[in-house]
Amino acid sequence: MQVTGSDAAKGQGRASLSAQAREAVRLRIVDRRYPMGARLVEREVAEELRMSRVPVREALRALVAEGLLELMPHSGVRVRSLERADVRCLYEVWEPLAVQASRLAARAVAGCGDGTEPPGLSALRESLERAEQAAAVDEGTREVAEHTAFHDGIVALSGNPLLGRTMEQLSWQLQLLFGLREEPAHMRAQHAEIFRHIAAGDEEAAAASTLLHVRDSRVVALKSLFGDTALYTRSQ
Repeated sequence: MQVTGSDAAKGQGRASLSAQAREAVRLRIVDRRYPMGARLVEREVAEELRMSRVPVREALRALVAEGLLELMPHSGVRVRSLERADVRCLYEVWEPLAVQASRLAARAVAGCGDGTEPPGLSALRESLERAEQAAAVDEGTREVAEHTAFHDGIVALSGNPLLGRTMEQLSWQLQLLFGLREEPAHMRAQHAEIFRHIAAGDEEAAAASTLLHVRDSRVVALKSLFGDTALYTRSQ
């Protein structure tokens, strides 16, 4: 079957609309306009976004694959509700990847050798600055977005595209999780410490500070979501 230029343009346009719908629904989930457990009706979402139902349908399917939505037993989708097992599994995957990303990012900085600062390092610094500004005016959603950007920036600086693709699958689930809890001041300080070690090119210090941060984040998440107060153990 021959595909005309018009057909190709229509396909590209629909893909673009689907991507826009996916981004819009993602943001509504992360900032809790669509709370956990909320049923999303394709027609209602399409009306809210002022789009046709086809790109919205495609967006909802993509978000099911990403783990932000889940299929309902009979029909439709709802925002995924995180259980203890979900949080545990997410952190078990994120922890080693985050640690390795920081190690590789520090290695990339050290590899410059001549004191040249890689572009990704300034992006990390700016994310931290914006996060602090958001925290100062109590803009939690923006702070979460900047802290997520900070961790994404570390992955980008690592220079490992496979790690980047793997982490991309976790990014929105992590942002959803981060948005459900407050960010304690000591964890904001840990971000700054991670940055200092990466900027110094110290691989093992960057890895160690990231490990501490991820495990503290896990404790905070479990306490915020389920009231758990136990310290980190491998059995949790």
